[in-house]
Amino acid sequence: MIRYLLAAPRLNDVVGAFRQKPSAAIARLRAFVVGDLGPQTDWQPALEGVDVVIHLAARVHVMNETVADPLAEFRRVNVEGSMQLARKASVAGVRRFVYVSSIKVNGESTAAGCPFRADDEPRPVDPYGVSKFEAEQALGSLAPATGMELVVIRPPLVYGPAVRANFRSMMGWLRRGVPLPLGAINNKRSLVGLDNLCDLIVTCAEHPAAAGQTFLASDGEDVSTTELLRRLGLALGRPARLLPVPARLLRAGLTALGRRDIGQRLCSSLQVDISATCATLGWSPPVSLDEGLRRAAQAYLAEAGEAGVASRREEY
Repeated sequence: MIRYLLAAPRLNDVVGAFRQKPSAAIARLRAFVVGDLGPQTDWQPALEGVDVVIHLAARVHVMNETVADPLAEFRRVNVEGSMQLARKASVAGVRRFVYVSSIKVNGESTAAGCPFRADDEPRPVDPYGVSKFEAEQALGSLAPATGMELVVIRPPLVYGPAVRANFRSMMGWLRRGVPLPLGAINNKRSLVGLDNLCDLIVTCAEHPAAAGQTFLASDGEDVSTTELLRRLGLALGRPARLLPVPARLLRAGLTALGRRDIGQRLCSSLQVDISATCATLGWSPPVSLDEGLRRAAQAYLAEAGEAGVASRREEY
């Protein structure tokens, strides 16, 4: 995101606030280390002279949770920490606050042909989604009292170069040629590539019509889990080896193994409608899904010491 902001022609003097010192200096960036996000974080040095704040930091999904009360910890970081930043930003004279939330505010899944919209009734389920919704509400109450403009963005799964977590695991399985029981999943899921999300964030930081609005984000093309793996395999130069296991059997097996959540993500639909985002902002995703997958795959292969493998294979 920092590099994308620095490349934006209409933005200048970008300031970065980090939990710890960045591993490498980025030209033209004024960097500040603020430590952990929470109700006591000192943001003041990083806010001097800042016109727009883009708030990306959050406590996200924890695979091996160790805290006794996960919801309380999510609230401490995502709600109280975000409010601390917003209050300090308003005092510093920040004009606009862009908050990157999550589609989990809307819910975990959608029915066929019924994508989420920004004005749907929120139905968060897990502690992360609940904390993001509560942060949106708290920020929405602060904004009119201070005159600071609030813009909320709710992305679904974000992928791109340096992606981690489940998406990176999928690329690893495909690269190794692991047979996957995911060849008969007929769901529909929205994703958003990093380049598209960054472009939307910059648009929301600048566009007059963005103030006070909530926007959903995606690549504008929905795919099934099966289709995603096939197209990601092509991007990696590794044809996906997919076994046509019926979704109901896959769900049952994962539930029996205590991984019902994985079955939910793999087999259910989660679609978002970005028509309001596009119409309000005059915006459209600049990068196609296939190009976004190619960029993610090439970055992954470069990390693995296989840069150019996929592109060479496509020549034959």
